Amino acid sequence: MSVCCDLQVDVNGEQVFLVNKQVISYYSGRISKLFSKSNRATRNLKVILHKFPGGAETFELLTRFCYKKGKIHINPISVCNLHCAAHFMEMSKSFSGTQNLIEQTEKLLEGMKFWTWSELLVALKQCQDLLLVEKSSGILEKCLDSLIERLSSCEVSPCPSTSSTDSSEFLSSCDTGNTERMKNSLTWWFEDLGAFDVNLIEMLVKMMVLKNFNPSIISRFLFYYQKSRFASATSDEKIKIVETVVEMLYPLNLSTLSYKSLFGILRVALNLNISKCCRNKLESLIGSLLDQATLDNLLIPSPAERTYLYDVDLVLRFLKYFLGKGAFCLPMSRLKKVANLIDLYIAEVAPDPNLKPEKFLALTMALPNSARDSYDRVYHAVDLYLEVHSGLSEVDKMRVCSGINYEKLSSEVANHIAQNIKIPPKLAAEALVSQHCKLKSLLEDTDQPKPVMDSTCSFVERECRRKKNKTHEQIVLYARKLNLSDENKKLKVHLQGMQWRVLELEKVCKKMHTQMTKMMKSRLPNNTTPKSIPRLCS
Repeated sequence: MSVCCDLQVDVNGEQVFLVNKQVISYYSGRISKLFSKSNRATRNLKVILHKFPGGAETFELLTRFCYKKGKIHINPISVCNLHCAAHFMEMSKSFSGTQNLIEQTEKLLEGMKFWTWSELLVALKQCQDLLLVEKSSGILEKCLDSLIERLSSCEVSPCPSTSSTDSSEFLSSCDTGNTERMKNSLTWWFEDLGAFDVNLIEMLVKMMVLKNFNPSIISRFLFYYQKSRFASATSDEKIKIVETVVEMLYPLNLSTLSYKSLFGILRVALNLNISKCCRNKLESLIGSLLDQATLDNLLIPSPAERTYLYDVDLVLRFLKYFLGKGAFCLPMSRLKKVANLIDLYIAEVAPDPNLKPEKFLALTMALPNSARDSYDRVYHAVDLYLEVHSGLSEVDKMRVCSGINYEKLSSEVANHIAQNIKIPPKLAAEALVSQHCKLKSLLEDTDQPKPVMDSTCSFVERECRRKKNKTHEQIVLYARKLNLSDENKKLKVHLQGMQWRVLELEKVCKKMHTQMTKMMKSRLPNNTTPKSIPRLCS
């Protein structure tokens, strides 16, 4: 029996189909409503469908369903497009003995957990193209849920990617594995999902977090995704990818993030016009893990509008995020690592002739005094900065030097300060006095008469109080092995050496006092008596 084709259907501008209006209207509520208001017999009718799910190929499958009275073979490759198209065309009418198209596709979707991995990927690709349409049917959530369930099961029993035609083959591959893919058993799926759109990846990661998927694997996948997609992405696409990846990384536990990968994102983000919110979150993540950084990580060129060589402001923001609620909340080991790193950084930026004194001082004073055992390297950086910036005023020199803790300088550095004409005399005197007081205090502590006791434990206790910087384990070990008389001899020799160093320091102090007096006299007008200069040594 011939069928009259009296209706033209333009599908997304791709292709025009000639169909029987009565047949299509019988199964499609949308077409039926369109012509229900008019009973006139007209020819050359035309319907234009915009944003039809799956395009011309899916519409052809839909017409087969109508012409074959609901009998059509539906497989996982076509079910997503057909399901969304059925909702689009409102094909929910019930028939005696035959399920409508929506019912048939939903039945197949219920068995999604038995699909192969490749069938899941095809379904997900269709969902990606139907993001605007599928929201009415919820099919994307079903695909993502099944995908995450599959990946979660493979965390326990790693499965390689497979294109087997049935679920039994897939389950078998999970048990036996594939030697080549098992080398990276928890990340074998990165490449498969790395080709999807960033909006779909965002939905996937959010569902992974809600389902308590391994956060370490999530972060590794996000880093992989950003790197792999950048090769062919446009500038606008790169901005979208970076902002999405950073947004997804931000709630994850810091221990699951790779510091090297974070810096990789930062370096590409510096050349992109990403949002301020995204930049702040990225800097916060990096700053919180600053103790894992290297000097090369911090040597980032300054923005074009800045005159100095390296981006000091960025490093200061890293330090701000690292300190967070306060240095007291951080383990001392992490503080010391960052202090060591910043000392190296200060030495690198000190020769920059365009670096302002306030920026240099901010770097030296960003960390608390407790973070450094010695300020020798800070002094050397200050000395280099003053040498390059020889035109600084006395006030600026004082400000630059204020970042030094003179109580934590070695005697060698203190002697160097006394002879350094770049250091303001007042600060040089302060350094020497501090050093003298430190040695004198140590001398007084070690010069107190102590009764010799037979108990090795008592000797250990006294040694612990005298040498706080020695570990308890070392003292106990030496107390067990060494004779007390030998220890007293060594202590006496050490004390004599310290006394000699104090005498040498006093000579330097007296010499400096004489030089300062002469300097003051030379600067005063004739017949003017200089004010007395306080003696540095008693």
